[in-house]
Amino acid sequence: MSTDTEILSRLETLNAIGVALSHERDLATLLERILEAARDFADADGGTLYLVEDRALRFEVLRNDSLGYFMGGRHGKPIHFPPIPLHREDGSRNDSMVVVHCALSGQTINIADAYAAEGYDFSGTRAFDAKTGYRSQSFLTVPMKDHDGHVIGVLQLINAKAADGSIQVFAPAIEQLVESLASQAAIALNNRRLIDQLEDLFEALIKLINTAIDEKSPYTGGHCERVPALTTLLADAVARTKTGPLAGFDMSEADRYELKIAGLLHDCGKITTPVHVVDKATKLQTLFDRIELVDTRFEVLRRDAEIAMLRGELDQAGYEARLAQLDADREAIRQANTGGEFMSDEKIAAIERIAAHAWRGPDGREQPFLSPDELENLCIRRGTLNNAEREIINHHITMTIRLLEALPWPKHLVNVPEYAGGHHERMDGKGYPRGLTREQMSVQARVMGIADIFEALTASDRPYKPGKTLSESLTILGRMKLDHHVDPDLFDVFLRERVYLEYAERFLPAEQIDQIDWSKIPGVSPELAAELSRPA
Repeated sequence: MSTDTEILSRLETLNAIGVALSHERDLATLLERILEAARDFADADGGTLYLVEDRALRFEVLRNDSLGYFMGGRHGKPIHFPPIPLHREDGSRNDSMVVVHCALSGQTINIADAYAAEGYDFSGTRAFDAKTGYRSQSFLTVPMKDHDGHVIGVLQLINAKAADGSIQVFAPAIEQLVESLASQAAIALNNRRLIDQLEDLFEALIKLINTAIDEKSPYTGGHCERVPALTTLLADAVARTKTGPLAGFDMSEADRYELKIAGLLHDCGKITTPVHVVDKATKLQTLFDRIELVDTRFEVLRRDAEIAMLRGELDQAGYEARLAQLDADREAIRQANTGGEFMSDEKIAAIERIAAHAWRGPDGREQPFLSPDELENLCIRRGTLNNAEREIINHHITMTIRLLEALPWPKHLVNVPEYAGGHHERMDGKGYPRGLTREQMSVQARVMGIADIFEALTASDRPYKPGKTLSESLTILGRMKLDHHVDPDLFDVFLRERVYLEYAERFLPAEQIDQIDWSKIPGVSPELAAELSRPA
């Protein structure tokens, strides 16, 4: 191959490398590829890539074929060499060292033989050679400059190899190519750093939003942290699945990042939800728990009964029976107020009976024992929220979608609103806010739906319930599978890949991680139950 043809080939390779570098997202891999490309260009036996940081050169990647060194970057062993300071303790430039002089001057340094070179301190190199038996001869040290002309790193190659294996000087044509590569690499590196900084800022702003929600309600802060973690665990498990309906699902690193952002933002609409609704621990709670007002009325009725007895209007037996009934009614109200049990028709009838009792208020007039609003709340069949309050809570997902769809998402994050906004939909189309069916939802949105439910079931920081055990939570999730609430295929992966257990070991206290009888979990086939019963 002629020299011109060889140079043309190298230029084509340089262009291809520049394109490849511009697409690399991982910083450690990018640094590794820069050094390897430079070594390939120059047929160099070894090389080191340094980055300028805190007035020093930090070792990032080091390679040497003859010595078998494979250090730094994404795939090498850790580098423990201390950074090289750019200045001495007295503030003078430490430019007797070649790499430091290159970094400070911004000039390329091409040395044919380190042992014959003058003006630089190669004592460390000679000591290294004496210890290892290596012969460091030719050096090519090239600065990496960003678009502002600032040196952000140094690329140093050692011992250019001739065709016969001997060591030669780095040719001027090679020097120019490596300089071009260093220039392209510096731009790619700077862009990667800027992107990383923007992503860090973006995530910090998201955490700022979640912190604001957390400050409004301490019961949601953990949720905003745990749901993204569980979503990622389940999504990774689905990506590992190579059989069944989900065998074709896969995720790149960019896909994972998009899903992570969606998980972090899935409840951002809660920033608009009133605190007294989010934190409603009992049925009568508004800004305070109104059970105290009801207790006061019971005390009034007890005193009325005592006065009636003292006046002779009520005998001792009637008085004691009246007090016993009042105590029973008060206990019934208190139990109903907790929202911990399902309210049957019989219990609701008892509350309605108590509500109809009359008592004399502060104004001296008789009135129903419970106000219409108190009666409505105490008769809530499940939980502590009435219909109006549940609508307020449910509105958070509408606000989440509205807020996220208003943002100018870049291409690699364009699905965030759909992923984040779908976690309250159901497979049968009976969810909210859009009533989507399974076929209308992405796998990622369905994954987040399971993660949101399972986190809520097991969470121990809610004001209205204790955290459920694994077996209790999986029983409820299994019923949801049979009721077409959650995706059945994702439910099976959630169990088969033991995602539930990995999550529990990371986030749940030991007392919630109980033994599971898989034959009693709804929605689990006998085959899967047998598989899950075997040790992992």
